[in-house]
Amino acid sequence: MISLNVIATLRTCYTDKFGVPRQPGLVPSAWGVVEFEPAYRRAEAVRGIEQFSHLWLITQFHLVTEEPTSLLVRPPRLGGNERRGVFATRSPFRPNRLTLSVVKLDRVELEGEAAPRLHVSGVDLVDGTPILDIKPYVRYADSIPEARSGFAHEPPQRLPVRWECASLVPDDVRMIIDESLSLQPQPAYHDDAGRQYATEIAGWRVSWAAKAEGACVKSCERVE
Repeated sequence: MISLNVIATLRTCYTDKFGVPRQPGLVPSAWGVVEFEPAYRRAEAVRGIEQFSHLWLITQFHLVTEEPTSLLVRPPRLGGNERRGVFATRSPFRPNRLTLSVVKLDRVELEGEAAPRLHVSGVDLVDGTPILDIKPYVRYADSIPEARSGFAHEPPQRLPVRWECASLVPDDVRMIIDESLSLQPQPAYHDDAGRQYATEIAGWRVSWAAKAEGACVKSCERVE
């Protein structure tokens, strides 16, 4: 029997799993904060970590509660219609629901009752994600320029984002929203320009329509 301890919780700007980037680094401004559990909330546990620019986060898709009924999944990159083996994809619907994300380490917070805390960016995880382990990203070992990436060889296409509403959303939050919606987070198999979507990002409820020419933001209101 394998037993794993949750060492920390990741707080992020994505309070709703719909709209979360499908890969790390696609939304550079998407922030997160690693908050350690009491047993690991000690400065010596992160001593020297500031010398690394990026970290690997080993986490779990905690909001995926249903048990996988098949070893075949439908990757969004293939339009959501073609099937691939689960181990040939990064689908969250997988045994153990484990995920691996590389994030940028922006700063290490060492003061205060909650310290140490790690401030990171480029996250692709929903708020409250449990962290099982953290490892530094090592460039000479973790970067393989000649690697082949199958059907995910190229980065996803980005489309323009147009705001059709007036909003008092701060510039830093608007940047996260723009970067997120430009990646077309709606289901790939949806083909209805009249359909509207909504999600919460960084404390704001944003509603948009997905059109062929890009995302059209219809409303953006502060979540009370």
